[in-house]
Amino acid sequence: MSDVEADAAQLPTLTEPVGGVPPLITTPEALAQACIRFAAATGPVAADAERASGFRYGQATYLAQFKRGDAGIALIDTDALPDLRAFGEALGDAEWIFHAASQDLPGMRDIGLEPARVFDTELAARLLGWPKVGLAAVVERELGVVLAKEHSAQDWSTRPLPPSWLAYAALDVEVLLDLREQLCAHLEAAGKLEWALEEFEAVRLAPPPEPREEPWRRTSGSHLVRDPRSLAIVRSLWEARDAEARRRDTSPGRVLRDAAIVAAAKARPTSLEALIEIPEWSTRGTKRGAASWLPAIEEALALPESELPARRGPAGDGPPQARLWKDKRPEAHARHLAARDAIATLSESLEIPAENLLQPDAMRRACWEYRGGGEAWLQTFLADRGARSWQINLTAPVLAGAFDAAAAIEPS
Repeated sequence: MSDVEADAAQLPTLTEPVGGVPPLITTPEALAQACIRFAAATGPVAADAERASGFRYGQATYLAQFKRGDAGIALIDTDALPDLRAFGEALGDAEWIFHAASQDLPGMRDIGLEPARVFDTELAARLLGWPKVGLAAVVERELGVVLAKEHSAQDWSTRPLPPSWLAYAALDVEVLLDLREQLCAHLEAAGKLEWALEEFEAVRLAPPPEPREEPWRRTSGSHLVRDPRSLAIVRSLWEARDAEARRRDTSPGRVLRDAAIVAAAKARPTSLEALIEIPEWSTRGTKRGAASWLPAIEEALALPESELPARRGPAGDGPPQARLWKDKRPEAHARHLAARDAIATLSESLEIPAENLLQPDAMRRACWEYRGGGEAWLQTFLADRGARSWQINLTAPVLAGAFDAAAAIEPS
């Protein structure tokens, strides 16, 4: 056992909130009472959400948890109460405290909640340069207690929710108010509070991601499939699986595993017998449903050549992979090497991870697209790529110096 593990073993374990686990709110009447309590309370609001990732289709929120001052904790069944706009109105312009807000905010918006301000304890820990930023690790470090996390991967669409799950869910918001105060003090002492506030606001205002073009190419293992006809099988099975998963409201991986899709694409079976002979299709559940998937394979095998997918996915709007730059654009390659080292040095000196200091994609694009203009050009470019003012102020002069240094070296 390491020293860290030994220290953690000596800490008390938090098994339920100080005031106990409140009853689950499942009716409009109980929700109205919670609105009254939370509207009368003051101060920030601890917030969290539980999903059923890996069990259900999509990322819907099945339980929302909140804590505020004298109002205590509210555990709201969002399966029974999918519209929480009235609760959001009761909170007014209060600051909401999340751990990893980017994970919970989309689901909160789906149930009608839109916080006016955000404090993200995970992001705060990152900006402080802490090596472990998970909630349990941060709680142990700052509050000196072990947070029970054994229910983090449960199917939160389960009804009724077991009491031990509700205790786990309540603990997540129980600790956030105290955690926020201590992290805020650390940020202020490190001179990073204003930076953090900019980051929190950027997370709050971040738009939803654009839908992926050709999402079927994300099938695990499909990068090993090279032939267009086999890729057509991957696409056809993925689309059939997605439609079935949506119909069942089940995680696609539970409907048909990626490994089975890729194995069928490589084997190109032309009959049910050939399909179930594939090892990845020999398990009882997969074999039982094989007949329903065979038409998707047959459809792909019958496609004309003109309708087969390309070997490579659609090209993005960014530069090629950096490993190709040395031959294509040696001056951009030199800038990239210099910039990477300069950002790493700045990251170490500020004790901020490089990816939080500046988005890696923005740095790569700057190295590729730079044609001169020095720090002023970089400031404009980074702002257009969504960098925050604190990031621009810190990294633009460093990148300008790295670009100048790279230009002064005669390429070999």
